[in-house]
Amino acid sequence: MENTPPTLRCFNENHCAELFPDDGVETVTSEEQKKVERNIEEVLSVYKQIHSVPEPTLLREQHYQYLKKGLRTLSDAYECLDASRPWLCYWILHSLELLEEPIPAAVASDVCQFLAHCQSPTGGFAGGPRQHAHLAPTYAAVNALCIIGTEEAYGIIDRSAYCAASVASLTNILTPKLFEDTPGWILRCQNWEGGLGGVPGLEAHGGYTFCGTAAMVILGKEHMLDLKGLLRWTVSRQMRYEGGFQGRCNKLVDGCYSFWQAGLLPLLHRAFFRDGESELSLQRWMFEQQALQEYILLCCQNPAGGLLDKPGKSRDFYHTCYCLSGLSVAQHFGNVDLHREFILGKEENRLAPTHPVYNICPEKVAAALQHFHRLPVSGQSSAPSSSSHQQPAPAADGELS
Repeated sequence: MENTPPTLRCFNENHCAELFPDDGVETVTSEEQKKVERNIEEVLSVYKQIHSVPEPTLLREQHYQYLKKGLRTLSDAYECLDASRPWLCYWILHSLELLEEPIPAAVASDVCQFLAHCQSPTGGFAGGPRQHAHLAPTYAAVNALCIIGTEEAYGIIDRSAYCAASVASLTNILTPKLFEDTPGWILRCQNWEGGLGGVPGLEAHGGYTFCGTAAMVILGKEHMLDLKGLLRWTVSRQMRYEGGFQGRCNKLVDGCYSFWQAGLLPLLHRAFFRDGESELSLQRWMFEQQALQEYILLCCQNPAGGLLDKPGKSRDFYHTCYCLSGLSVAQHFGNVDLHREFILGKEENRLAPTHPVYNICPEKVAAALQHFHRLPVSGQSSAPSSSSHQQPAPAADGELS
């Protein structure tokens, strides 16, 4: 493990030089940006007053208690997510696995049975019992079941581009015919900025850029993208003062993009590595890993547990999941054969690695692939083999393989 630098960015006297310059022209956008920076400046100022020796701490126990309670009981504030209940299962379970907290067998079985009630008789999972099936909750449900990783969980899975490709590759139903026109459509979503929009012609957005790129990686077609343009757009989304990421150009920092944007960098690193890029680092991702860890640990933790968008916002399970996922990406570089850790603060801050394509832990990806590759693909008479259908492109054990 690499020792962290002794000085945090916020203790550097030049840190304020990174504040947003509006060039004397005030706009609604610039005022919102400066408001966020003032809030963060206040948080950092309080931290510096309290801690003469900087050592950011991940509030593991508080986060664990918050997540554990959420698996059993939710407040009425979550009523608006009634059609996203598999997502709540996934966000909480993935956060727990990143914290390396075991999921009791009884709780895991209860989650499995609930998700079974969300499964549609026509295929896929719905956002709740007796609702219509949809790709997004199908992705969340399959990821949640793969995190649990028991025979009961796998048995429930009856086998939008990223959600579909992710589910298909994890469950061994990824055939060339199934996605033959998908890469071309995703390619049309990449615009002049370098990132990808939700549909062709729209503004580049962090969530859609990650989903489109990860889908191309799964399909083995990432080389079709303008990778250097994509890299330029992605690294430009890391905020100079805050250290976290924004989702789009001229937008505000948001903790969830700690994964949606930073998670792109392992995918791009892998693509450039395969292309033989000679100047590629074999020690660090192509973003400021310390800066992102500082933002998450100092600005995104609720003292009572859970993580959030930015100072002044409320905690929720979505931001808890993706802040922790981004923190994991920033802590771990490489794969099983070439692995480096960069942990800011105490060793207890270390999270488990997360797979950059599926965003569940690599060993859970490997177990799911092993289980479902023993099963035949629907509609094929031959036994499953390496030549019977297209294999998922990303290796289960890491990013550079």
